[in-house]
Amino acid sequence: MSSGVIMYAFPAVAEGLAVIGSTLGIRKVASVGTAVISEDPAQRGKVLALSFLPATQAMVYGFIFMFMAYNVYLPNILARYGRLDLIPPNISFAIIGISTFVGFAEAFSAFTQGQVCADTGTQLIKTKGGIFGLGVVLAAYEELFGILGMIFGILMLSIVAGW
Repeated sequence: MSSGVIMYAFPAVAEGLAVIGSTLGIRKVASVGTAVISEDPAQRGKVLALSFLPATQAMVYGFIFMFMAYNVYLPNILARYGRLDLIPPNISFAIIGISTFVGFAEAFSAFTQGQVCADTGTQLIKTKGGIFGLGVVLAAYEELFGILGMIFGILMLSIVAGW
């Protein structure tokens, strides 16, 4: 099996890692959130919002990276070389590396965002929901690294596609 064939699988691997990170982040918030809702049902809207935040890395950033790779950059590379097995190894391994980086950036961003959201959730009862806005801002800091990972990946794909 050529490196070009293997390369074609890796944008999907990036999305898969983003899904894993998002799932772990949501699980962390949801497990805290159930305890919060059982004590104060009025906090359920805030818990649901906090629980959704880690999903963006899989639903948006990982998906956009995968979509751009499969619909813009990889077809251009394939058109240049004609067949997957003729794509040079340096290009194939660059795509594999970029996709792996993006996948881990999204996974780690989603997982740590889940931790921030869970920590915010634990304080909802104590603050009567007052911590929610600040918690969302702090979670947005973690979100930023998911956005940067996607942008870096797309930028690097465009450079590699131009080789």
